[in-house]
Amino acid sequence: MSPEATLALGGALHEQVRAHLFPGDGLEGAAILVCTRTPGPRVRLLARDAILIPYGECVRRQAAITWPGDYIEQAIDKGDAEQLALILIHSHPGGLFAFSDVDDASDSQVIPSLFQAYGDLHGSAIMTDNGAIRARLYAPNFTQRPVDLVTVAGHDLSYWWEADARLSGPSRRPMAFTGAMTAQLGRLTAVVIGVSGTGSIVAEQLARLGFNRVILIDFDEVEGRNLNRILNAKLSDAESRRLKVAMFAEAIASYRGDGVAGPVAASVLTREAVLAASQADVIFSCVDTLEARQIADLIAAAFLIPLLDVGVVIPVRKAGEDLAIADVCGRIDYVQPGGSTLRDRGVYSPNSLRAEYLRRSAPEAHQQELEAGYIKGLIEEAPAVISLNMRAASACVNEFVARAFPYRQEPNRLYARTQFSLAACDEDFSSEAAFPAAANPMLGRGALEPLLGLPALAPIIDGDLQ
Repeated sequence: MSPEATLALGGALHEQVRAHLFPGDGLEGAAILVCTRTPGPRVRLLARDAILIPYGECVRRQAAITWPGDYIEQAIDKGDAEQLALILIHSHPGGLFAFSDVDDASDSQVIPSLFQAYGDLHGSAIMTDNGAIRARLYAPNFTQRPVDLVTVAGHDLSYWWEADARLSGPSRRPMAFTGAMTAQLGRLTAVVIGVSGTGSIVAEQLARLGFNRVILIDFDEVEGRNLNRILNAKLSDAESRRLKVAMFAEAIASYRGDGVAGPVAASVLTREAVLAASQADVIFSCVDTLEARQIADLIAAAFLIPLLDVGVVIPVRKAGEDLAIADVCGRIDYVQPGGSTLRDRGVYSPNSLRAEYLRRSAPEAHQQELEAGYIKGLIEEAPAVISLNMRAASACVNEFVARAFPYRQEPNRLYARTQFSLAACDEDFSSEAAFPAAANPMLGRGALEPLLGLPALAPIIDGDLQ
């Protein structure tokens, strides 16, 4: 079952808060998480910022902490304008992964003051020294509900489940490729943007690995020319020009049952698609345009969702009067909230986006430049690339597994990008440190309108953009 309430943090912010809450003296520390939200229906709080309470202004003990109300006022001033949720978080140096009687008493005094200022949702949380977080939310009438899942997307992907905490404390990370991994995936939602050559293969693997929900975003129809590379596509689908997402959702239902696949027959450039993607725990970008990659990049940053982007290409070269294969390449990027984006890594740029737009708006020039498609420099109606797509899609899904259920012999921070060349029999890796991250105003933007800061994604009311 998918979590109804989630608290999400980027890896960098989580490390910042953890370092502050555990300075090494065995005493409690405190901070305030300032959180945006996803548009719903899922309650997903996104920690956009943290106010760290200075040690010198607190009375700190091993099992209690008090701090001045000035910082509550500071948090209220920061959150009131955008109706942001505030989560009061403190450390439990002794390792207790539960709320104590002291915590309950403190919340009963402090939380009502937040609601007196503004808002309809605030909460509190505790952290143990291994970084595990347990949280709860309050309504204005002080009724309480647990946060079902706290997730941190850093070099590794961490999940702390309320249901597990009630039984045995912090969730133990399951071993990769086991039934325990399948059980945890059965609580998560993945989004696949682009359900074609690589996307259909990624979606097939995610569904069979056991994800609770696999949301499929694609506006296109099945055609005869892509039957050789879209899994589960049939001749009858091409003849009826069936939507790719409808075809694939039916295929998933045939072996997983109803309710797993969520088809979204829309371009990722639409509000419908962005809202659907905002509900995910992980995004797989399997698209063939730079503009779509840019939107996936923005969605991941705005909603603090880890992103895996996959691409393949076969450049050709002149060999006398003929053409010959120059290389057979694939690329997989793992993007974490607060880390380097696809733009930072040069996957797209303002100039390349503009060039793509111009080619799309001038088809004759597009044909002349031969920039689109799998095989660069050669127009090929039905490229025989499924073996390459399989290789890249599998690497993409295994990259997620390596983050959520680490199995590498080296740290995941060394593998922000994987590039392989089948022609050269070579595979190269780039670390997160290889890509300087620019300031990202989109980070943790959440449901603030217009979505992603793009006027075209504003809600339409009575025929007008709002």
